[in-house]
Amino acid sequence: YQAKMDFALKLGYAGDQIQAVLNKLGADALINDVLAELVRLGNKSESEGQSSASSTTSTLVPRGTCPKEIASPELSLEDEVVDNSDNLRPIVIDGSNVAMSHGNKEGFSCRGIQLAVDWFLEKGHKDITVFVPAWRKEQSRPDAPITDQEILRKLEKEKILVFTPSRRVQGRRVVCYDDRFIVKLAFDSDGIIVSNDNYRDLQNEKPEWKKFIEERLLMYSFVNDKFMPPDDPLGRHGPSLENFLRKRPVIPEHKKQPCPYGKKCTYGHKCKYYHPERANQPQRSVADELRISAKL
Repeated sequence: YQAKMDFALKLGYAGDQIQAVLNKLGADALINDVLAELVRLGNKSESEGQSSASSTTSTLVPRGTCPKEIASPELSLEDEVVDNSDNLRPIVIDGSNVAMSHGNKEGFSCRGIQLAVDWFLEKGHKDITVFVPAWRKEQSRPDAPITDQEILRKLEKEKILVFTPSRRVQGRRVVCYDDRFIVKLAFDSDGIIVSNDNYRDLQNEKPEWKKFIEERLLMYSFVNDKFMPPDDPLGRHGPSLENFLRKRPVIPEHKKQPCPYGKKCTYGHKCKYYHPERANQPQRSVADELRISAKL
């Protein structure tokens, strides 16, 4: 019995399998019969494994030919997240920057603020704050024209727009710096800043603000009356706009071709291929990279 057990073990069969065969055929069985039974059991288990594997892979459908009902779970998940405002980041809009951009730098167009607010409301955002200096409530002047001024009052009543304080001291207007309000609220609420301003003066004030502005600034464009933020707010290797606006990304990023050099690539952020190890790194400028390398 032990000799047959050792012989079968040397051939690579499992001990419990050999023991089962010997118990079935008996200790007096010929070694050829034992091997034949082991081969039969091996073929049987292999065929069962293939059938189970085929049953699990039978539900897989090639990409491009998949029916609508198979592609629907990702779409339904996206719709669910869009409707779930808990997963959307707070939005802080630089009202002056948006209004002047919509007014083509010639006037303060309050309609541009309304268009930006409507765009985020359609996306499901509920926590939206717009900062505008309080002196914009004053009557329009030739040197500072304001159009559709009633929109500011309307948004203030809806508790979306906030006027930053200002006052007059001996006939001179004292204005608080509205950019500091914008960056501070966005930083404290872990939100998104909507502006085409880089806030370089505030970046130099605090290093944590610098990192936050680099990673959470959403720029935009106006095409007539259409508010258009970019689909890749942090560049070609950064997150998509949908994931950029969310606390937890849900929609999988578009899979780019991985770089053949991997971590040995020396092109840095200029490399056109995908680097998974750089996915969570902020897109630093060349000057910042040189400063960091000089410190090291």
